[in-house]
Amino acid sequence: MFNWLQHLADWLIYSVLKIDSTSKLGDALNFFVYDTIKIFILLMIVTLLMGTINSYFPIDKVRSFLTKRKWYGLDYFVASFFGTITPFCSCSSVPLFIGFVKGGIPLGITFAFLISSPLVDAVTVAIFWGMFGLKTTLIYVVSGIILSMIAGYTLGRMKLEPLLTDWVKQLLKNKQDLSEYQEETLSFIQRIPAIANEALSIVKGVSLYILIGVAIGGLMHGYIPTGFFEEYISKSNPLAVPLAVIVGVPLYSNTAGILPIMQVLVEKGIPLGTVIAFSMSVVALSIPEALLLKKIMTTKMLMIFLAVVTICIILSGYIFNFIL
Repeated sequence: MFNWLQHLADWLIYSVLKIDSTSKLGDALNFFVYDTIKIFILLMIVTLLMGTINSYFPIDKVRSFLTKRKWYGLDYFVASFFGTITPFCSCSSVPLFIGFVKGGIPLGITFAFLISSPLVDAVTVAIFWGMFGLKTTLIYVVSGIILSMIAGYTLGRMKLEPLLTDWVKQLLKNKQDLSEYQEETLSFIQRIPAIANEALSIVKGVSLYILIGVAIGGLMHGYIPTGFFEEYISKSNPLAVPLAVIVGVPLYSNTAGILPIMQVLVEKGIPLGTVIAFSMSVVALSIPEALLLKKIMTTKMLMIFLAVVTICIILSGYIFNFIL
């Protein structure tokens, strides 16, 4: 699919810039040019597609959709699925959490939405597809949705509402009635400008992270020998996955910044499941994210939330290593 792009990168680095194709610098620059262009192409395609879907299912409609119907247990899947097509970042966690719970959506379903959104968003799908192929991307998306469903269901069964902060409890005294949501009656043509603007906004927002991530990945690709990490992290090490999760927690990056590094780690010998667990921990268990959630959760509730998500991420890492 991208053979033409590889030829372009080869021509630019080795013919135009006259850099030796056998040198570490040439290898690193070739990786940077090829992966950067490929990621931005796929990112634009996927964000336009997701933006189109999101334009017909805005967040208010999702909340109304979840509260107006009886789902008989499928509401966890519906919430996790909608989380994957809804633009979301950690700075939105507090208002989204409040909006969902005030709308009468159960806490567990709210958690399922909030967990799936940063793990399996349009940016993640685009970059993952470009780096690991369609099959692995589909496995990742499905596992991310299942992880969110299991974590949300587990947290919902724990009846954690009493552990919300007093500030949230005060806000919840006046729950919103979302049954009267009025859908916009716009044609697809009328929606195109908003869809394009949203896609461009997402691409601009993650561009710097992508460039930094690919640059770091390029340096690792060119200068770290293949198999360098295998001595320390391999499938035969039963503690590799939890160790990767522990290492990822103190770090902070979005998926645009961490995925290019993931690709190189896999190339250097680390099992894909271990790398995915590391990536999920960086995105879903970061310290800045925990500090934001502290606004709406007591310390006990936050610890329970982080523990459940951590266990689910570790299990998904082992499952990925078994499948792939």
